[in-house]
Amino acid sequence: MNFQFFVLVMFVVVASPYQCVRLKHIRPSFNVLDYGAVGNGKNDETRGPCNSSNIYVKLEGTIIAPKNIEAWKWPNDNYKGSWIRFIEISGLIVYGGGIIDGKGAQWWDCHSNIKCEKENPTALHFHACENLILRELTHINSPRNHISLNACHGSHISKLHIIAPNESPNTDGIDIAESSNIIIENSKIETGDDCIAINHGSNSIYINGIFCGPGHGISVGSLGRNGVHESVENIYVRNCTFNRTTNGARIKTWIGGNGYARKVTFEDIILIEADNPVIIDQEYNPYDSAYAVKVSDVTFRNIRGTSIAKHAIQLHCDEDITCTNIILEGINITSSIGEEVHASCKNVNGVCTSCIPYVPCLSLE
Repeated sequence: MNFQFFVLVMFVVVASPYQCVRLKHIRPSFNVLDYGAVGNGKNDETRGPCNSSNIYVKLEGTIIAPKNIEAWKWPNDNYKGSWIRFIEISGLIVYGGGIIDGKGAQWWDCHSNIKCEKENPTALHFHACENLILRELTHINSPRNHISLNACHGSHISKLHIIAPNESPNTDGIDIAESSNIIIENSKIETGDDCIAINHGSNSIYINGIFCGPGHGISVGSLGRNGVHESVENIYVRNCTFNRTTNGARIKTWIGGNGYARKVTFEDIILIEADNPVIIDQEYNPYDSAYAVKVSDVTFRNIRGTSIAKHAIQLHCDEDITCTNIILEGINITSSIGEEVHASCKNVNGVCTSCIPYVPCLSLE
Protein backbone atom coordinates (compact mmCIF):
# COMPACT_ATOMS: atom_id res chain seq x y z
CA MET A 1 0.00 0.00 0.00
CA ASN A 2 1.13 3.53 -0.72
CA PHE A 3 0.37 6.58 1.33
CA GLN A 4 1.56 10.14 1.71
CA PHE A 5 1.21 10.71 5.45
CA PHE A 6 -0.34 8.14 7.70
CA VAL A 7 -0.49 8.50 11.50
CA LEU A 8 -1.84 5.65 13.61
CA VAL A 9 -2.46 6.09 17.31
CA MET A 10 -2.12 2.89 19.38
CA PHE A 11 -1.72 0.90 16.20
CA VAL A 12 0.82 -0.25 13.66
CA VAL A 13 -0.28 0.26 10.05
CA VAL A 14 -1.97 -2.62 8.26
CA ALA A 15 -1.65 -1.99 4.59
CA SER A 16 -1.15 -4.75 2.06
CA PRO A 17 -4.14 -6.03 0.06
CA TYR A 18 -4.10 -9.32 1.97
CA GLN A 19 -3.45 -8.15 5.51
CA CYS A 20 -5.94 -8.69 8.31
CA VAL A 21 -5.74 -7.49 11.89
CA ARG A 22 -6.13 -9.23 15.24
CA LEU A 23 -5.20 -6.83 18.00
CA LYS A 24 -5.06 -7.17 21.80
CA HIS A 25 -3.34 -5.88 24.90
CA ILE A 26 -1.12 -3.02 23.67
CA ARG A 27 -1.47 0.39 25.32
CA PRO A 28 1.28 2.68 23.89
CA SER A 29 0.87 5.01 20.92
CA PHE A 30 2.85 4.65 17.70
CA ASN A 31 3.65 6.83 14.72
CA VAL A 32 4.41 4.63 11.73
CA LEU A 33 7.01 7.14 10.50
CA ASP A 34 9.09 6.07 13.48
CA TYR A 35 9.02 2.47 12.27
CA GLY A 36 10.35 2.80 8.76
CA ALA A 37 7.41 4.24 6.84
CA VAL A 38 8.47 7.01 4.46
CA GLY A 39 5.12 8.19 3.07
CA ASN A 40 6.41 8.96 -0.43
CA GLY A 41 3.44 7.58 -2.33
CA LYS A 42 5.59 4.80 -3.82
CA ASN A 43 6.77 2.41 -1.11
CA ASP A 44 4.65 -0.46 0.21
CA GLU A 45 4.41 0.45 3.91
CA THR A 46 2.94 -2.83 5.21
CA ARG A 47 3.27 -3.35 8.96
CA GLY A 48 1.55 -5.57 11.52
CA PRO A 49 -0.14 -7.43 12.96
CA CYS A 50 -0.07 -6.10 16.50
CA ASN A 51 -2.02 -6.93 19.63
CA SER A 52 -4.05 -4.58 21.81
CA SER A 53 -7.33 -3.75 23.43
CA ASN A 54 -8.90 -0.29 23.03
CA ILE A 55 -7.44 0.43 19.61
CA TYR A 56 -7.41 3.95 18.13
CA VAL A 57 -6.56 4.20 14.43
CA LYS A 58 -6.01 7.81 13.36
CA LEU A 59 -5.71 8.34 9.63
CA GLU A 60 -4.71 11.86 8.61
CA GLY A 61 -3.20 11.15 5.20
CA THR A 62 -4.15 8.98 2.23
CA ILE A 63 -4.01 5.21 1.90
CA ILE A 64 -3.62 4.30 -1.77
CA ALA A 65 -4.39 0.84 -3.13
CA PRO A 66 -2.05 -0.90 -5.61
CA LYS A 67 -2.12 0.87 -8.95
CA ASN A 68 -2.72 -2.25 -11.07
CA ILE A 69 -4.58 -5.50 -10.52
CA GLU A 70 -1.46 -7.62 -10.89
CA ALA A 71 -0.01 -5.97 -7.78
CA TRP A 72 -2.89 -7.25 -5.65
CA LYS A 73 -1.54 -10.47 -4.16
CA TRP A 74 -3.09 -12.58 -1.41
CA PRO A 75 -1.46 -15.51 0.41
CA ASN A 76 -4.60 -17.65 -0.11
CA ASP A 77 -8.20 -17.45 -1.26
CA ASN A 78 -9.50 -16.68 2.25
CA TYR A 79 -8.14 -13.13 1.99
CA LYS A 80 -9.27 -12.22 -1.52
CA GLY A 81 -12.53 -10.57 -0.59
CA SER A 82 -11.13 -7.37 0.89
CA TRP A 83 -8.20 -4.97 0.88
CA ILE A 84 -8.04 -3.65 4.46
CA ARG A 85 -9.55 -5.96 7.07
CA PHE A 86 -10.09 -5.71 10.84
CA ILE A 87 -11.07 -8.91 12.64
CA GLU A 88 -12.35 -9.52 16.18
CA ILE A 89 -11.36 -6.20 17.73
CA SER A 90 -13.46 -4.86 20.58
CA GLY A 91 -13.53 -1.09 21.05
CA LEU A 92 -11.92 -0.21 17.71
CA ILE A 93 -12.03 3.50 16.80
CA VAL A 94 -11.04 4.53 13.25
CA TYR A 95 -11.03 8.27 12.58
CA GLY A 96 -8.87 11.26 11.65
CA GLY A 97 -10.07 12.99 8.48
CA GLY A 98 -7.93 10.94 6.08
CA ILE A 99 -8.68 9.27 2.74
CA ILE A 100 -8.89 5.64 1.64
CA ASP A 101 -8.36 5.49 -2.14
CA GLY A 102 -9.25 2.09 -3.60
CA LYS A 103 -8.08 2.80 -7.18
CA GLY A 104 -11.20 1.03 -8.38
CA ALA A 105 -11.29 2.00 -12.06
CA GLN A 106 -8.99 -0.84 -13.07
CA TRP A 107 -11.32 -3.30 -11.33
CA TRP A 108 -14.45 -1.84 -12.87
CA ASP A 109 -12.96 -2.39 -16.32
CA CYS A 110 -12.12 -5.95 -15.28
CA HIS A 111 -15.68 -6.44 -14.04
CA SER A 112 -17.05 -5.62 -17.49
CA ASN A 113 -14.72 -8.13 -19.17
CA ILE A 114 -16.15 -11.67 -19.14
CA LYS A 115 -12.61 -13.04 -19.45
CA CYS A 116 -11.56 -11.40 -16.20
CA GLU A 117 -11.13 -14.06 -13.51
CA LYS A 118 -10.55 -11.77 -10.52
CA GLU A 119 -13.35 -10.78 -8.14
CA ASN A 120 -13.44 -7.17 -7.12
CA PRO A 121 -12.46 -6.75 -3.43
CA THR A 122 -14.10 -4.62 -0.76
CA ALA A 123 -11.91 -1.70 0.32
CA LEU A 124 -12.54 -1.74 4.09
CA HIS A 125 -13.97 -4.75 5.94
CA PHE A 126 -14.85 -5.15 9.62
CA HIS A 127 -15.61 -8.63 10.96
CA ALA A 128 -16.78 -9.38 14.50
CA CYS A 129 -15.71 -5.97 15.80
CA GLU A 130 -17.76 -5.16 18.89
CA ASN A 131 -18.50 -1.48 19.68
CA LEU A 132 -16.81 -0.18 16.55
CA ILE A 133 -16.60 3.59 15.93
CA LEU A 134 -15.85 4.77 12.39
CA ARG A 135 -15.94 8.49 11.67
CA GLU A 136 -14.52 11.47 9.80
CA LEU A 137 -13.02 9.67 6.80
CA THR A 138 -13.32 9.94 3.03
CA HIS A 139 -13.56 6.77 0.94
CA ILE A 140 -13.11 6.99 -2.83
CA ASN A 141 -13.31 4.58 -5.76
CA SER A 142 -13.44 1.21 -4.07
CA PRO A 143 -13.07 -1.78 -6.40
CA ARG A 144 -16.36 -3.07 -4.96
CA ASN A 145 -18.36 -1.93 -1.91
CA HIS A 146 -16.47 0.66 0.10
CA ILE A 147 -17.23 -0.53 3.64
CA SER A 148 -18.54 -3.89 4.89
CA LEU A 149 -19.71 -4.75 8.40
CA ASN A 150 -20.14 -8.42 9.17
CA ALA A 151 -21.01 -9.84 12.60
CA CYS A 152 -20.44 -6.43 14.21
CA HIS A 153 -22.60 -5.32 17.14
CA GLY A 154 -22.91 -1.90 18.73
CA SER A 155 -21.29 0.14 15.94
CA HIS A 156 -21.47 3.90 15.40
CA ILE A 157 -20.58 5.24 11.94
CA SER A 158 -20.71 8.97 11.20
CA LYS A 159 -19.30 11.89 9.21
CA LEU A 160 -18.15 9.84 6.25
CA HIS A 161 -17.89 10.94 2.63
CA ILE A 162 -17.99 8.04 0.16
CA ILE A 163 -17.42 8.75 -3.52
CA ALA A 164 -17.44 6.69 -6.72
CA PRO A 165 -18.74 7.42 -10.25
CA ASN A 166 -22.39 6.80 -10.97
CA GLU A 167 -21.51 4.13 -13.55
CA SER A 168 -19.08 2.19 -11.31
CA PRO A 169 -20.43 -1.37 -10.74
CA ASN A 170 -21.27 -2.74 -7.28
CA THR A 171 -19.65 0.15 -5.42
CA ASP A 172 -22.07 0.17 -2.47
CA GLY A 173 -21.25 2.72 0.19
CA ILE A 174 -21.88 0.59 3.31
CA ASP A 175 -22.98 -3.06 3.38
CA ILE A 176 -24.26 -4.55 6.64
CA ALA A 177 -24.80 -8.26 7.40
CA GLU A 178 -25.19 -10.41 10.52
CA SER A 179 -24.94 -7.24 12.62
CA SER A 180 -27.07 -5.48 15.23
CA ASN A 181 -27.41 -2.18 17.08
CA ILE A 182 -25.77 -0.18 14.30
CA ILE A 183 -26.03 3.62 13.97
CA ILE A 184 -25.10 5.28 10.67
CA GLU A 185 -25.58 9.03 10.53
CA ASN A 186 -24.61 12.42 9.13
CA SER A 187 -22.77 11.17 6.05
CA LYS A 188 -22.69 11.85 2.31
CA ILE A 189 -22.63 8.83 0.02
CA GLU A 190 -22.22 9.19 -3.76
CA THR A 191 -21.68 5.83 -5.46
CA GLY A 192 -22.62 3.56 -8.36
CA ASP A 193 -24.81 1.21 -6.31
CA ASP A 194 -26.69 1.17 -3.00
CA CYS A 195 -25.68 3.97 -0.68
CA ILE A 196 -26.44 1.57 2.19
CA ALA A 197 -27.45 -2.08 1.82
CA ILE A 198 -28.94 -3.93 4.80
CA ASN A 199 -28.51 -7.66 4.34
CA HIS A 200 -29.22 -10.98 6.06
CA GLY A 201 -29.01 -11.16 9.83
CA SER A 202 -29.25 -7.40 10.36
CA ASN A 203 -31.28 -6.27 13.36
CA SER A 204 -31.81 -2.91 15.05
CA ILE A 205 -30.22 -0.66 12.42
CA TYR A 206 -30.71 3.12 12.79
CA ILE A 207 -29.85 5.35 9.81
CA ASN A 208 -30.16 9.14 10.08
CA GLY A 209 -29.07 12.18 8.13
CA ILE A 210 -27.71 10.48 4.98
CA PHE A 211 -27.35 12.40 1.73
CA CYS A 212 -27.49 9.74 -1.00
CA GLY A 213 -26.83 10.39 -4.66
CA PRO A 214 -25.83 9.29 -7.13
CA GLY A 215 -26.52 5.69 -6.24
CA HIS A 216 -29.30 3.16 -5.84
CA GLY A 217 -30.81 4.49 -2.64
CA ILE A 218 -31.01 2.71 0.74
CA SER A 219 -32.00 -0.93 0.38
CA VAL A 220 -33.15 -3.72 2.63
CA GLY A 221 -31.87 -6.77 0.77
CA SER A 222 -31.75 -8.39 -1.54
CA LEU A 223 -32.84 -11.36 0.58
CA GLY A 224 -33.43 -15.04 -0.19
CA ARG A 225 -31.17 -15.58 -3.18
CA ASN A 226 -30.81 -19.24 -4.25
CA GLY A 227 -33.65 -20.27 -1.96
CA VAL A 228 -31.87 -19.56 1.32
CA HIS A 229 -33.54 -18.44 4.57
CA GLU A 230 -32.63 -14.82 5.36
CA SER A 231 -34.07 -12.25 7.76
CA VAL A 232 -33.90 -8.54 8.56
CA GLU A 233 -35.90 -6.66 11.18
CA ASN A 234 -36.10 -3.45 13.22
CA ILE A 235 -34.74 -1.05 10.61
CA TYR A 236 -35.31 2.70 11.00
CA VAL A 237 -34.25 5.13 8.26
CA ARG A 238 -35.05 8.82 8.76
CA ASN A 239 -34.09 12.33 7.72
CA CYS A 240 -32.39 11.28 4.49
CA THR A 241 -32.15 12.85 1.02
CA PHE A 242 -32.14 10.93 -2.26
CA ASN A 243 -30.70 13.13 -4.98
CA ARG A 244 -31.13 11.75 -8.52
CA THR A 245 -30.83 8.19 -7.29
CA THR A 246 -31.88 5.14 -9.32
CA ASN A 247 -34.01 4.00 -6.38
CA GLY A 248 -35.03 5.52 -3.08
CA ALA A 249 -36.44 3.59 -0.12
CA ARG A 250 -36.35 -0.03 -1.25
CA ILE A 251 -37.01 -3.57 0.01
CA LYS A 252 -36.03 -6.34 -2.40
CA THR A 253 -36.42 -10.11 -1.99
CA TRP A 254 -35.96 -13.08 -4.30
CA ILE A 255 -38.74 -15.43 -5.30
CA GLY A 256 -37.84 -18.87 -4.00
CA GLY A 257 -36.26 -17.55 -0.83
CA ASN A 258 -37.39 -18.00 2.77
CA GLY A 259 -37.38 -15.79 5.85
CA TYR A 260 -38.66 -12.28 6.42
CA ALA A 261 -38.11 -8.54 6.28
CA ARG A 262 -40.23 -6.88 8.95
CA LYS A 263 -40.53 -3.83 11.19
CA VAL A 264 -38.96 -1.47 8.67
CA THR A 265 -39.58 2.30 8.67
CA PHE A 266 -38.53 4.96 6.17
CA GLU A 267 -39.46 8.39 7.54
CA ASP A 268 -38.83 12.07 6.71
CA ILE A 269 -37.31 11.45 3.28
CA ILE A 270 -36.61 14.19 0.72
CA LEU A 271 -36.57 13.27 -2.98
CA ILE A 272 -34.78 15.30 -5.66
CA GLU A 273 -35.50 13.95 -9.15
CA ALA A 274 -35.29 10.39 -7.83
CA ASP A 275 -36.18 7.40 -9.99
CA ASN A 276 -38.34 4.71 -8.33
CA PRO A 277 -38.59 6.50 -4.96
CA VAL A 278 -40.67 3.94 -2.99
CA ILE A 279 -40.31 0.24 -3.78
CA ILE A 280 -41.17 -3.12 -2.31
CA ASP A 281 -40.12 -5.79 -4.78
CA GLN A 282 -40.94 -9.30 -3.57
CA GLU A 283 -40.18 -10.58 -7.08
CA TYR A 284 -36.58 -9.42 -7.42
CA ASN A 285 -35.05 -11.51 -10.24
CA PRO A 286 -38.08 -13.83 -10.27
CA TYR A 287 -38.33 -17.49 -11.23
CA ASP A 288 -41.03 -20.10 -10.69
CA SER A 289 -41.37 -21.07 -7.03
CA ALA A 290 -43.97 -21.49 -4.33
CA TYR A 291 -41.77 -19.66 -1.83
CA ALA A 292 -40.89 -16.05 -1.11
CA VAL A 293 -39.43 -13.96 1.69
CA LYS A 294 -42.24 -12.53 3.84
CA VAL A 295 -42.42 -8.72 3.94
CA SER A 296 -44.52 -7.20 6.74
CA ASP A 297 -44.89 -4.27 9.12
CA VAL A 298 -43.34 -1.70 6.80
CA THR A 299 -43.98 2.04 7.10
CA PHE A 300 -43.19 4.81 4.60
CA ARG A 301 -43.95 8.11 6.33
CA ASN A 302 -43.52 11.75 5.29
CA ILE A 303 -41.79 11.12 1.98
CA ARG A 304 -41.87 14.17 -0.27
CA GLY A 305 -40.23 15.64 -3.34
CA THR A 306 -39.87 14.93 -7.05
CA SER A 307 -39.44 11.85 -9.19
CA ILE A 308 -38.49 11.29 -12.82
CA ALA A 309 -40.47 8.02 -12.87
CA LYS A 310 -44.10 7.69 -13.90
CA HIS A 311 -44.60 5.03 -11.24
CA ALA A 312 -43.24 6.75 -8.17
CA ILE A 313 -44.57 4.04 -5.84
CA GLN A 314 -44.16 0.34 -6.68
CA LEU A 315 -45.42 -2.32 -4.28
CA HIS A 316 -45.09 -5.65 -6.08
CA CYS A 317 -45.62 -8.69 -3.86
CA ASP A 318 -45.97 -12.43 -4.27
CA GLU A 319 -49.46 -13.77 -4.96
CA ASP A 320 -49.26 -16.51 -2.32
CA ILE A 321 -47.11 -14.92 0.39
CA THR A 322 -48.27 -11.28 -0.09
CA CYS A 323 -46.99 -8.24 1.84
CA THR A 324 -48.91 -7.39 5.01
CA ASN A 325 -49.39 -4.33 7.21
CA ILE A 326 -47.81 -1.94 4.74
CA ILE A 327 -48.46 1.66 5.84
CA LEU A 328 -47.99 4.76 3.70
CA GLU A 329 -48.59 8.06 5.47
CA GLY A 330 -47.99 11.63 4.35
CA ILE A 331 -46.63 10.81 0.87
CA ASN A 332 -46.30 13.68 -1.61
CA ILE A 333 -44.35 12.80 -4.74
CA THR A 334 -44.69 14.89 -7.87
CA SER A 335 -43.06 14.72 -11.27
CA SER A 336 -39.82 16.56 -11.95
CA ILE A 337 -40.54 16.48 -15.71
CA GLY A 338 -44.13 17.74 -15.67
CA GLU A 339 -45.89 14.38 -16.05
CA GLU A 340 -48.51 12.74 -13.88
CA VAL A 341 -47.12 10.21 -11.40
CA HIS A 342 -48.80 6.95 -10.45
CA ALA A 343 -48.54 4.07 -8.01
CA SER A 344 -48.53 0.41 -9.05
CA CYS A 345 -49.18 -2.42 -6.61
CA LYS A 346 -50.32 -6.00 -6.29
CA ASN A 347 -50.88 -8.49 -3.49
CA VAL A 348 -50.43 -5.88 -0.76
CA ASN A 349 -52.40 -5.47 2.45
CA GLY A 350 -52.20 -2.16 4.27
CA VAL A 351 -53.31 1.44 4.66
CA CYS A 352 -52.57 4.69 2.84
CA THR A 353 -53.17 8.06 4.51
CA SER A 354 -52.66 11.36 2.65
CA CYS A 355 -50.93 9.78 -0.33
CA ILE A 356 -49.97 11.55 -3.55
CA PRO A 357 -50.08 9.63 -5.82
CA TYR A 358 -53.09 7.54 -4.86
CA VAL A 359 -52.21 3.90 -4.10
CA PRO A 360 -55.12 1.78 -5.44
CA CYS A 361 -54.53 -1.49 -3.59
CA LEU A 362 -54.30 -0.01 -0.07
CA SER A 363 -57.17 0.97 2.20
CA LEU A 364 -57.76 4.66 2.83
CA GLU A 365 -57.90 6.37 6.23
